[in-house]
Amino acid sequence: MKLYNIFSIKLSLSIPTVFLLLLGCSAKKAEPQKEIIDSKRLGQMIVIGFRGTEVTKNDSIYYDIKERNIGGVVLFGRDVQTGDTVRNIKNPDQLLQLSSDIVGNASTPPIIAIDQEGGIVSRLKESKGFPKSVSAEYLGSVDNEDTTRHYARKMAQEFMVVGVNTNFAPVVDVNTNPDNPVIARYERSFSADPDEVVEHAGYVLDEYDTEGILSVLKHFPGHGSSTTDSHLGVTDVTDTWHEKELIPYKKIFAERDIHAVMTAHIYNAHIDSVWPATLSEKTINGLLRDSLGFEGVVFSDDMQMKAIRDEYGLETAIERSIKAGVDILVFGNNLVYEEDIAERAVNIIQKLLREGKLKKETVEASLARIDKLKKDVIAELCTCLNL
Repeated sequence: MKLYNIFSIKLSLSIPTVFLLLLGCSAKKAEPQKEIIDSKRLGQMIVIGFRGTEVTKNDSIYYDIKERNIGGVVLFGRDVQTGDTVRNIKNPDQLLQLSSDIVGNASTPPIIAIDQEGGIVSRLKESKGFPKSVSAEYLGSVDNEDTTRHYARKMAQEFMVVGVNTNFAPVVDVNTNPDNPVIARYERSFSADPDEVVEHAGYVLDEYDTEGILSVLKHFPGHGSSTTDSHLGVTDVTDTWHEKELIPYKKIFAERDIHAVMTAHIYNAHIDSVWPATLSEKTINGLLRDSLGFEGVVFSDDMQMKAIRDEYGLETAIERSIKAGVDILVFGNNLVYEEDIAERAVNIIQKLLREGKLKKETVEASLARIDKLKKDVIAELCTCLNL
């Protein structure tokens, strides 16, 4: 009996003791992961889309802008997933207020971008009170300098009015495949003649430069010959791409100071037998930077398009694109919606730096290019909005 009591006492003491020890272990906070580069600086490498026509303290985008210090946002007219015809843009007055709120909550001048190519691919639609726009194909077919300048000037001035500072345009793809499902189908190319593409893209660039708006040439190294749509999956142009698709870049770079270029999610085995352009060091650091001499900022096309998202996964896509020479990763958040994508992307970059899979100097070089872009182009319009 005594032995039993002693055993019971020991057992009754040992259980809570063990429990407390375990509790102490579980309650102990994990050591914070070392930041190789301040995460708020890394936020500058991210541009994301979001839902909503305003920015309030209850919105995740508020935290992404104010605390995470993302590089900027991309705005859309409609929500692809929900079918809502109003995603970020209702009318000019609302858009100006939205732009002002974005700038007012940012500690670094933010990129406020849209795809305003004209015609079908327009976020600022006439039905919502914006100036009429026409497609690049229409302008190329009319082939009149005054006409192209007229439409480009009206839209560039509207950008100023509503506080949008970046246009993911003009498209300088050469329309080599008239049956192209993503370029020709939506009248996005000026012409099948690369010299005409150069001519009309130049008029557009002039008008946007006059208003101090950032233009982003796309889609490098040329999407005009594709037979499939990279929004939907792998797009292989190995057998259709032609070197003349580089002519617009060569000539425009030679004639003017271009601040930004956007990549294409196309695979071309003649340039890189392993990786598509956005993830290809041979294409970006090799062809675009070294061979063509481009020194500005490289934006990725939407990293959530299936050609990238379904084939490589987020971590591999981020690692490969930054190694390749991409400076700003764009997540449109419209084909899919991931509210925490900015946080996840920054955490992945930090993880890749810690593991040595990304070199610190590579990321620092991107950040320096972004800083220069914002100082040279973005800051002035943001200052006007923040008065």
